[in-house]
Amino acid sequence: MAIELRREGEVFVLALDDGENRFNDDSMKAWRTALDEVEGTDGPKALVTTGSGKFYSNGLDLDWAMANKKDDFGSYLRDVLGIYERVLTFPCITVAAMNGHAFGAGGQVALAHDFRVMREDRGYFCMPEIDMRMPLHPGMTAILQARLSAQTAHEVIATGRRFGGADALAAGIVEHVAPEADVLPRAIEIAAGLSGKAHPVMSRLKADLYPETLAAFRAPMTP
Repeated sequence: MAIELRREGEVFVLALDDGENRFNDDSMKAWRTALDEVEGTDGPKALVTTGSGKFYSNGLDLDWAMANKKDDFGSYLRDVLGIYERVLTFPCITVAAMNGHAFGAGGQVALAHDFRVMREDRGYFCMPEIDMRMPLHPGMTAILQARLSAQTAHEVIATGRRFGGADALAAGIVEHVAPEADVLPRAIEIAAGLSGKAHPVMSRLKADLYPETLAAFRAPMTP
């Protein structure tokens, strides 16, 4: 999994560059390593994550999981949800620079960030589980409920609608849209303006906002 962590002033940029940027053991190890480095850095800081090509993240790596985690799929989901938890309660401001498609778990991890900037002309936010005939883990439902309005969360889950940039902005899924070339610079600008807020207490403040979501992350997946 190719993940590059670089610094632009007080902003760390975590760039995913592995095709569809799905979650598997290698990618999650790289996520955790990068988050550890940012969290362990003192002083003003903020974090921006972005993808490559057509994808911000295409979510779960189901082909890999069926080959490697079929007998312990629950542990795989717990690891994915652990990434959400780290991002949701991260001790500095986080911004998702959504350069392309954010499907399933990719859209959910974007929602775990404090803010989102989405490409305005191409790329979708979508929860495709209804069309895949798959249930969501309670934690996955919880992050959608926590960060979206009730009606938007209902539509996202029950219809599998694909939201382009303008529609995602209108629905409150993202806070900003921008042309492709401006997505990452805009995200960095937002993050830099809030880098002075970084402090360990931010983790506590965020956790206190979402106790039910955090509890749902840790819940077992029922059949």
